[in-house]
Amino acid sequence: MQTLINHELLNNDEPFFVADLDVVESQHMLWKSEMPRVHPYYAVKCNPDARVIEKLAALGANFDCASRAEIDLVLSLGVDASRIIYANPCKQGSSITYAKEKGINVMTFDNEDELVKVQKHFPEAELVLRILTDDSKSKCQLGLKFGASMERAEKLIMKAKSMDLNVVGISFHVGSNCGDIQSYQKAIQSARNLFDMAENVCGYKFKLLDIGGGFPGLKTSTEFFKKIAEVCRSSIDRLFGEDIKIISEPGRFYVAGAYTLVVQVTSRRIIDATAETERRAMYYLNDGVYGSFNCLIFDHVEIEPIVFQRHESTEILECSLWGPTCDSMDCLVKKTKLPLLEVGDFLIFEDMGAYTLASSSTFNGFSKPNVVYVNKY
Repeated sequence: MQTLINHELLNNDEPFFVADLDVVESQHMLWKSEMPRVHPYYAVKCNPDARVIEKLAALGANFDCASRAEIDLVLSLGVDASRIIYANPCKQGSSITYAKEKGINVMTFDNEDELVKVQKHFPEAELVLRILTDDSKSKCQLGLKFGASMERAEKLIMKAKSMDLNVVGISFHVGSNCGDIQSYQKAIQSARNLFDMAENVCGYKFKLLDIGGGFPGLKTSTEFFKKIAEVCRSSIDRLFGEDIKIISEPGRFYVAGAYTLVVQVTSRRIIDATAETERRAMYYLNDGVYGSFNCLIFDHVEIEPIVFQRHESTEILECSLWGPTCDSMDCLVKKTKLPLLEVGDFLIFEDMGAYTLASSSTFNGFSKPNVVYVNKY
């Protein structure tokens, strides 16, 4: 990778990502090894890089899409519509019609109004009820927005039955980067309870369980993922027979560790020492929180700069790192210590594949970084 970065830096002063698709493949092999019953549906929202989608499609993964644009992207790459779940519980009516036209039959819901829209636009759809789970130990608590409580879920199942709609299963999401492994066990048990209720009360014979996403994908989190997988495996095997299809929606698991971001120091301010403070520096970079580092705000990540400089320095300074825009909010790191950097030096940030490029903007006229690949698919 260092050779590739050096080559790119020869004629490039813009930020760029270096993507290693072998990491994506190795993560897929890890998933299949640790959770062989769980079919992965890659969460396209996490990183919609066409190369990643093509790679995962070739490996046999399926896809979780949450918008028309994501559906179009996946279909344009030759993926069959049967390999897509429309995993957005709250959709426009026209989007439901669009899914029907494209042959995407499976979609999620968590409220009565969604049932009304489905009945109007796609009554033959296969519906998956998203339930609320305990995500209090997660960095990103999606239960704040989606998921029906157990009491509400039972009512929704009965309502769907009265509307002659086809509910086929249950989904949940314990939140992204969940720190409580037992949250998965509790959620799987809740799903089992609803499987039983749906059959005993409404005559539904559910066939699908979706255990959500948010699984850790950093290079240092493999052992923790294996612990999560062990709990999921044992709970699924204990509560669900082989006739039930088990799926999941991993996103960051696949791509977080596959992308490295390279940025340049474009400007700096050296602040002289005073009687109260030491000499320190402010470094201005060519990517920031309105770009790839939006993950600091939306995904609650912690970043660690790695110096990749052309100029040698033995002086270590306290410093702060800033993005390129004119907004004072565009601060990446308020306080750290680095060797004295010069304009034109570079910093590297690893584990930058999840919710970075996907949700970056061009605010203030700054372009999104390009992606170069260590390997070609």
